Amino acid sequence: MRSPSPIIVLGGGIGGLSAAIRLAAASRRVILLEKNSQLGGKMGRFQADGFTWDTGPSVITMRQVLVDLFAAANRRLDDYLTLRPLDPLTRYFYPDGLRLDASQNLTQMAEQIARLDERDVEGYLTFLSYAARLHRITGPVFIYDQPPTWRSFWRVPFPDWFKVDGLRTMDQAIRHFVRSPHLRQLLGRFATYVGASPYLAPATLNVIAHVELTGGVWYPQGGVYQIAAALTQLAQELGVEIRTNCPAAEILVTTTGKRPQVTGVRLANEAQIAARQVISNLDVTTTYQQLLPTFPMRPPPEPSCSGFIMLLGVKQQYPDLAHHNIFFSQDYPAEFEAIFRQGVPPTDPTIYVAITSKSDPEHAPPGSENWFVLVNAPPIGPEFTWQKEKEAYRDLVLERLAAWGYELRPHLISQHIFTPEDLAQMSGAWRGALYGSSSNNRWAAFLRPPNRAGNIQGLYFAGGTTHPGGGVPMVTLSGRVAAEMAIREEPLQ
Repeated sequence: MRSPSPIIVLGGGIGGLSAAIRLAAASRRVILLEKNSQLGGKMGRFQADGFTWDTGPSVITMRQVLVDLFAAANRRLDDYLTLRPLDPLTRYFYPDGLRLDASQNLTQMAEQIARLDERDVEGYLTFLSYAARLHRITGPVFIYDQPPTWRSFWRVPFPDWFKVDGLRTMDQAIRHFVRSPHLRQLLGRFATYVGASPYLAPATLNVIAHVELTGGVWYPQGGVYQIAAALTQLAQELGVEIRTNCPAAEILVTTTGKRPQVTGVRLANEAQIAARQVISNLDVTTTYQQLLPTFPMRPPPEPSCSGFIMLLGVKQQYPDLAHHNIFFSQDYPAEFEAIFRQGVPPTDPTIYVAITSKSDPEHAPPGSENWFVLVNAPPIGPEFTWQKEKEAYRDLVLERLAAWGYELRPHLISQHIFTPEDLAQMSGAWRGALYGSSSNNRWAAFLRPPNRAGNIQGLYFAGGTTHPGGGVPMVTLSGRVAAEMAIREEPLQ
């Protein structure tokens, strides 16, 4: 007989919502607690001066993951959300004046690549085949199933063991396929999707290129936050009890049995909710440090990178820019050296600019554009103090954009800045790291915290800091894994 007590989900990010939906679809009583006034976690929305910005993830891939989540609740994704394919996927700008539009259309890509180096047309197609093979081999073990263990790797056919490519770095593998420095930089950029460096992360992560370059990029009509809104609607329809402005203060645990066991959650207002299972959608390290003070957890040895974000309302339009844009730095290795070795923001950063008003004109007043500007930055550390350097780094990024020909300062009518310190405060991310522990390690997939707490019965994790990793599709899958574990291990009354 099932326990009548609820399953509590801490945090209404995409991982928490995904877990809550799957639990409710399986007829479990679910209470979701969110400290903020709206759900979505890092997937936020900000409005000011007539502009609307998505404040978190902006590149949506792996549409099927969302389709499967809605199907688990006997719903159709298309009834809740309109996902439009984008082309170009991203527009890339290089310091030497070259511009390249990444596209799923192989004819268009081949024409652009041939102008760089004809030999790279064949190399690029071979790279795509290689990345697709990585997805076929690693997907069942490292992405779509329970957290990987050394035993689970035995499910990979022996001939495929050496095709996982875990001994080279991403950059080393990319150099094997293509010669053009432009194309190498483009393909290496996918390391940043997990907050890593292409010069340190294992080549296995080239699988990310397959997900985007072959599977495509999607934009939710109305903004990326519409994903959070759609999942919230579905959770409410399924009977999930959602409590916003309701921070948790402690996960209650009894140690009277053979193994520590979750007994509920104490709220910030001192009220308590009894439960024998809790799924935390908070950063795993933050969960232990703030909600389980008597169960210390050693922080990850190296966190992923963080980000420096500017939301800019620009009273000007730029027809030569696409929905997604990348302005590459002159010295890509030096950029990652600054972030991961020196612990300081790069002085010549690669700049990502998303302009959703290109697809949703109502996101900006007439004649204007809403710029979401993101620069990869180090996690919070002793080498750099954002509180003192916030405005100076804003000016540096604006100067770099001006050097590219986009002098925004005379046209700015709204600007809002978020540093790694702000991200840590808003989302609870340890040291402001966007993706939890670093993937700059060939064993990263095995070292990532699993979805089940090893030392506390009834405690599970969902979100970007647990298996299978960061990014909207991965976080959604983490919610599925956590929910399946909780259902399978549900205590009897």
